[in-house]
Amino acid sequence: MRIAVLDIGGTSIKSGIYERNTLSEIKETPTQAYRGGEAVIKTAIDVLHRYLPFDCIGVSTAGQVDAETGIIRYANSNIPGYTGMNVKKILEQEFGVPTAVENDVNAAALGEGAFGAGAGEKDFLCLTYGTGVGGAAILDGKLWRGSCFSAGEFGAVIVHGEERNAQEDMFSGCYERYASVTALVEKASAWDSSLDSGRKIFLRLEEEFVRCLVDNWIQEIVWGLVSLIHIFNPSCAVLGGGIMEQPYILEQVRKLLYENIMPSFRNVKVLQAKLGNSAGLLGAARIAEEQYKKQ
Repeated sequence: MRIAVLDIGGTSIKSGIYERNTLSEIKETPTQAYRGGEAVIKTAIDVLHRYLPFDCIGVSTAGQVDAETGIIRYANSNIPGYTGMNVKKILEQEFGVPTAVENDVNAAALGEGAFGAGAGEKDFLCLTYGTGVGGAAILDGKLWRGSCFSAGEFGAVIVHGEERNAQEDMFSGCYERYASVTALVEKASAWDSSLDSGRKIFLRLEEEFVRCLVDNWIQEIVWGLVSLIHIFNPSCAVLGGGIMEQPYILEQVRKLLYENIMPSFRNVKVLQAKLGNSAGLLGAARIAEEQYKKQ
């Protein structure tokens, strides 16, 4: 079976072909998200035409997704006009093949579960740290989508109730505001404007003030994980995002986490995601396979 796969993000649309358990012909195309949802999907269609012929399509995408209908239930302002688009219907009408659509972090979790750090784990959490904090839960070997396909919004866990003001900002006081790479960069660049990326921050990790900033940020990562691990009792937590390639982060997360969870929960492993940018594409391939078999 030849499966065309897409991973639609705010910056780029990754694409490729999945065949015989292998990804090939991987490309990246600028999303130009500012042009809006219709333009993004037109770009996705143009990308897919380059891969014809194929038997089905798997799509990993930003936003909350109704995985049954393929409708984008909610997308933030990064892709204007994306909310409400029926991506599945549009692509099936264009190409005449079964299409499966899933949220990007859910797809990444499925990819990691099948081919990466979560392989062999029946119950694990997948979190990504970047512009925000994304999350997904695999429970008893299956993706937990919740009652309306929006489960896993771990970035919305309230960790600083004293900062909460939902009328002005629904994410105020929430995990995402403190544990994302955005949060780290904002604090670092306020002190030194040249520290405008995670990479630059970690190049100066030996400086006392920078190390202090990073350690405080890692503590914020841990506070969220403590709650999630006590709620889900997973065997594994897979942490993704480019920033997690820094060995110091996982070393400190493990140390602080085990000090702050009940002894009966300390079987949990904390692992770095293995698949990088391929996770969403591989997850999209898995859901497309399932969709194809239902036809």
